[in-house]
Amino acid sequence: MPLLWTLLTFLSGALPISVWIGRYALKKDITQYGDGNPGATNVLRAGGSAWFALALMLDISKAAAPVGLAYYTFGWQDWRILPITVAAPLGHTLSPFLNWRGGKSIAASLGVWIGVTLWQIPLVAVLSLSLIALLIRPSGWAVMGAMGVILLALLFWLRDPLLVGVWLLQLALLIWNHRADLAQRPQLKRRKSG
Repeated sequence: MPLLWTLLTFLSGALPISVWIGRYALKKDITQYGDGNPGATNVLRAGGSAWFALALMLDISKAAAPVGLAYYTFGWQDWRILPITVAAPLGHTLSPFLNWRGGKSIAASLGVWIGVTLWQIPLVAVLSLSLIALLIRPSGWAVMGAMGVILLALLFWLRDPLLVGVWLLQLALLIWNHRADLAQRPQLKRRKSG
């Protein structure tokens, strides 16, 4: 059963919701905006904040729902949850619906944390990513900084080795997805003078 659920979670993560919102609601190809990725940020660029909020919520939910069901409803709170937690972000990264292309999996990764910790790690993730993104660029380094803060929260607050395993799998995928940003040196953002 966990193997089948891993596959279903991968397929859920692979649903190109942002692309569909662009295509069917906005009548636009969101991959022609910004960085070209099929994610919620390019829905923001193509259609504004209301469509962005919808795309982001659905991208988070496509990971949170199957992971949360596995963790809380099915009770897989042991090693069986590990492949399930990486399946949705991996599906978002390598979507068979997009010829094995995809986005950077930040929203799907946040959904995983909702699925296994409800609010604790999502709160840490959103706050740390928001603050670090204000300070440094490129964005991949902000993601890595947030992952560092998440690790500290896992080690000193939640203290669950299983969740550190989830973190390690996510870290590997996020490094791969942000490899172009990480090839550049991180820089402090400069304030715009008025």
